[in-house]
Amino acid sequence: MRIYSAEGELIGEFGEERRAVVAIADVPQSMVSAILAAEDERFYQHGGVDYVGVARAALSNLVSGGVRQGASTITMQVARNFFLSKERTLTRKFNEILLAFKIEHSLSKDQILQLYVNQIYLGQRAYGFAAAAQIYFGKPLMALTLAEQAMLAGLPKAPSRFNPVASPRRAKQRQQYVLRRMRELELITPAQFVAADNQSLVVKKELADYSAKAGHFAEMVRQALYERFQDAAYTRGLRVYTTLSVTHQQAAHAALRRGVLEYDQRHGYRGPEGYADLPVGAPEEALEEALQEITDSEDIFGAIVLQASPARVRVYRRGGGMLDIGVEGLKFVGRMLGEKASPNQRIRRGAIVRVQKNEKGHWQITQLPAVEAALVSLDPRDGAIRALAGGFDFARNQYNHATQALRQPGSSFKPFIYSAALEKGFTTATVIDDAPLTFTAAQTGSEPWEPKNYDGTFEGPMRLRTGLVKSKNVVSVRILQAITPQYAQDYIARFGFDPKLHPPYLTMALGAGNVTPLQMVAAYAVFANGGHRITPNFIVRIEDGRGNVVAETVPQRAGEGARRVIDPRNAFIMNSIMRDVVRMGTGARAMKLGRNDLAGKTGTTNDFIDAWFCGFNSSLVAVAWIGFDKPQTLGRNETGGRTALPFWMGYMGSVLPGVPEQPFKPPDGVVALRVDPDSGLRVDDGQPGIVDFFFHEFPPTDQALAGVPGAGAATEEVRNQLF
Repeated sequence: MRIYSAEGELIGEFGEERRAVVAIADVPQSMVSAILAAEDERFYQHGGVDYVGVARAALSNLVSGGVRQGASTITMQVARNFFLSKERTLTRKFNEILLAFKIEHSLSKDQILQLYVNQIYLGQRAYGFAAAAQIYFGKPLMALTLAEQAMLAGLPKAPSRFNPVASPRRAKQRQQYVLRRMRELELITPAQFVAADNQSLVVKKELADYSAKAGHFAEMVRQALYERFQDAAYTRGLRVYTTLSVTHQQAAHAALRRGVLEYDQRHGYRGPEGYADLPVGAPEEALEEALQEITDSEDIFGAIVLQASPARVRVYRRGGGMLDIGVEGLKFVGRMLGEKASPNQRIRRGAIVRVQKNEKGHWQITQLPAVEAALVSLDPRDGAIRALAGGFDFARNQYNHATQALRQPGSSFKPFIYSAALEKGFTTATVIDDAPLTFTAAQTGSEPWEPKNYDGTFEGPMRLRTGLVKSKNVVSVRILQAITPQYAQDYIARFGFDPKLHPPYLTMALGAGNVTPLQMVAAYAVFANGGHRITPNFIVRIEDGRGNVVAETVPQRAGEGARRVIDPRNAFIMNSIMRDVVRMGTGARAMKLGRNDLAGKTGTTNDFIDAWFCGFNSSLVAVAWIGFDKPQTLGRNETGGRTALPFWMGYMGSVLPGVPEQPFKPPDGVVALRVDPDSGLRVDDGQPGIVDFFFHEFPPTDQALAGVPGAGAATEEVRNQLF
C-alpha cells in the first residue's frame, strides 16, 4: 500500500514486501558481474548444482574446521525462495537440488537470473535488487555505481549482518570481498577496483525517503484502510491519495520540532542517557556496539564520549567517526562537565549523549526532549486535513497526539462558552464584573472554589469582548453561571465535542473537559467558515494496483451541504473578538506574521500542564498543543502564548505568504454601533467611543447591563451573577 500527498508525492508505504520488478535485459552488466562474483561465479557453466563449488567449499570447511563456505547456486537459491521453507535439514537440501535440476531444465539461464534478481531478500523488507537500490541509495538500478552494486551484491549472504544502514563497517568489509572476487575473476580492472574501493558511499539512513515526514498521518491512513480492507490492504497494491499538502506538512513538522527543542533548551540538560564501560584503546567495533540500542532522531544523533573537559569533548558518532566539540557547542551542558556535577549526570568517558549541528553548521551536545506536541491544520471550507504532526518523532513515539491525546484545553475552550452566551442574548458590550468570586462545596458538588485570573489580579467591570481578549477566568465563569452549564454542555455539541467529556460544572468555562487537537481544529473551523460544521477528512480516493478507483471521498463543503450549526452573525462576532485576541490580547505575538486576517485563542491549564494555541483565517485553521505524555507541569509561565503560539506561528508563517487576505465583511443582521469602552453603553456617532458589532435585535442601550433579550436590562438573578 502506497500513500500519496495531495500533490501526488509518496509519503508512506505499508506492506509485507517492497518490490520493484526489472527485466534482466535492464540490469547493468556490472551488476550481473557483481552478483555472480559474490554468489555463483560458474552460474552459466553448471546445470543447477556446481560440483566444483561443492568440492571447493568442502575443502575450505575442512581446512578451517567449521562451516565457512556454502555451495548453494543461484538456481538452488531460486528453488529455495520460491518453493521451500527455511529449515536447515538434509531433506530440504535434497529437495532443493532436485528442484534446481527441474528449473534448469525448464528455464533459460537468463530467466533464472531474472527470477533471482527480482526475488532475493536484501534486508529492509526489500525483495530484489531494483527495490534495494531505491531503499539503500535512493537510485534506480541503472544509476548505481560499481561500489554501490558491489555492496548490494554482498547482501544475499546475510542481509541483516551486512546491512549498510545498521552495520556500515561489516557492509564495507563484505563489499570489499565482492570487489576482490570481481578483480580476481577479471570482471573488473585493477583501476576499477581501486576507484570503487575508495568511493565514499552515501547510504540512506531512513527506511524510506519520503517527500515529507508524515509518519503519524500515514499510520492514521493505514488504520483507516485496514479497517475497510483488513489484510488485503497490504497485498492489493492499493494507492491512497490524501488531502495532505507536502508544503504544509514539511512546515508543520519543522515548526513543531523547533518549538519543542526551544522549550527543552529553556529547561536545561538532564544528563547523559547512560554510560558504557570503555576500556582504553577500545576498537571502533566496541564503540558501535555501545551505541547499538541508540536510535537517531533525524538530525539528532547518538554518540559516545571518549574524552571530556570543560573546554573540549571528543565523541564517536555511530557510523560517522570522531567529532571534537568545543566550548561553543558545550554551552547547553557546561554544568555537567565540571567536578561538581552529580556522578549520574556528569559527562565523562563512556557517557551516551546526543549531538546535533547548530544553525552555523557546528556540532553541539544536545538531548532528546521529554515533552511532546502536536500540530494539525485543515481547510475550514471542506475539512481537508492539510498537515498533521502527531509528535516530535514518529520513529520514537507512534502515539498520535493530534488524534488520540485527550487533554484539557484550558482557555482555548472559552470561545465556545462565549458563543453560547451570544445565543442567549449577551453582546460584545455586555459588562461583567471581574471581581473575586467564591463558590461553596454545595454549589460545586465537590469542594469550595475561588476561580482566579492568570495574573492574580482583578480589573472590575469590563465588556464581554475585553474579557475574552484578556482571557479573564472570572469573567468566563460568571458568563457560564448566567447561561447555565447545562445549556453550554448541550451547545458545544454543535461544534462536534462529546458532551460526556465536558461535565456541566462551572469549571467548563476554564476548559476543564477533555479534547483532542483534531477536535479543536474542527470546532474552530465553525468560526472560520461562518457557522458550518465540517467533518475532517484525509482520503481523496483509493485506487487498486491497476488504477481502478476503489473508493472516493466527496466532502460536504461549507454552504454546499455542510450543516449550519451556529448563526453566521455569531460566527462573525466571535471571529472579530478573536481577531482582537491576536491584535492586542494574549495572542498578540502573532502580529509578527504581518497579517490582519488572523484570529485565535491561547490556552493554558492549571499548573501549566497543557499549552495551546488555536488560530485561523478563512482558508486555514491550525491548532498547536504541547505537554508531557504523563501530565506534569511545563514550568512556570509556560503558557499557550509563550510555548504553543511560537510553533503555530512557525507553521503559519511558512504556508500563508502569497495567500491573499480575505475581506472581513459582516453578514446580514449585524450592525456596527459606537459604545463607551468602559460602560458598554451606546453613544452617539459624534461622541468618544469604539465601534463594535451586534445582532440587530440586541443593540446596546443606555440600560443594557447584560444584554438580556427583550427587557434591555438584566434581571435581578443575572445581574447578581454578572456582578
